[in-house]
Amino acid sequence: MNPALDISTTAPSVVPTSKLRCAKPQYDPGGGGINVARVAHVLGGSVAAVFPSGGPSGRVLEDLLAAEHVPSRSVRIGGSVRESFAVTDQRTDEQYRFVLPGPELTLREQDECLAAVADAASGARFVVASGSLPPGVPTDFYQRVGDVAAAAGARFVLDTSGPALQRARTGIYLLKPSIRELRESIGGELTTRTEQVSAARSWIRSGKCEVIVLSLGAGGALAITADYDEWFASIDMPVRSAVGAGDAMVGAIVVGASRGMTLHDSVRFGVAAAAAALTVPGTGLCRRADVDRLFAEQTDANTTNTHEKHCRAI
Repeated sequence: MNPALDISTTAPSVVPTSKLRCAKPQYDPGGGGINVARVAHVLGGSVAAVFPSGGPSGRVLEDLLAAEHVPSRSVRIGGSVRESFAVTDQRTDEQYRFVLPGPELTLREQDECLAAVADAASGARFVVASGSLPPGVPTDFYQRVGDVAAAAGARFVLDTSGPALQRARTGIYLLKPSIRELRESIGGELTTRTEQVSAARSWIRSGKCEVIVLSLGAGGALAITADYDEWFASIDMPVRSAVGAGDAMVGAIVVGASRGMTLHDSVRFGVAAAAAALTVPGTGLCRRADVDRLFAEQTDANTTNTHEKHCRAI
């Protein structure tokens, strides 16, 4: 619901006051849902990106998606798609990310977005909503998207934060919060795996969702259901950019699920995609060859009789 035209560049150093001479910029289509769709497409999934679009930046974003051959359905809006700007300091290799607010959507435009999702969801196995909500969109909007997915017979996957995460109350199949988002929503430090699993299961018991994949950053990820939990180590990779790593994880998990992978293997596929995204500079995303290689290289040390018993298709 809040796509972006992502612009990335480098500068010799990032310091206040001085005029910073940047390198040639890279332009990419961005925003949570757009990135999930791009990754799913790269990995061979059948996908359609649905998003509001307007203004000059919206036209550029649509052209970039078309150049990547990502099937999409844009909804015309009066405002202009936001822009996000990332600058990497060449001296320190640190990345600075500046994110502008999105356009304000009218009630009519919001309804048209829901109608586009309903149309695209016909016959789909999964509907994924990812990212922030733009100004003017009520915080329960993703609950309405979940209702549309349920009416279409599709499983709903959600990756958002803040009030939008809180107001999604039911009907979510898979939820992917970060540990920060879980802490903010539940309260407490949640430093141990037991605490993290218990907090996640409180959402599952309440009927909010069936599966939670908890992103722990460099600490890996936890897959949690009502009766199963498993930790997945992160893959140590040189970090060129952290933009879109979480979106890459979601896209790969859903592609894995659509191929009939178990939850165990789908999350491993997601971890591989997130790691691959870290190696791509600027606002680019992962490459399929890298994801497939990292997925194949992961040592499956957790494949014991116990885990085989609990792993299930999703």
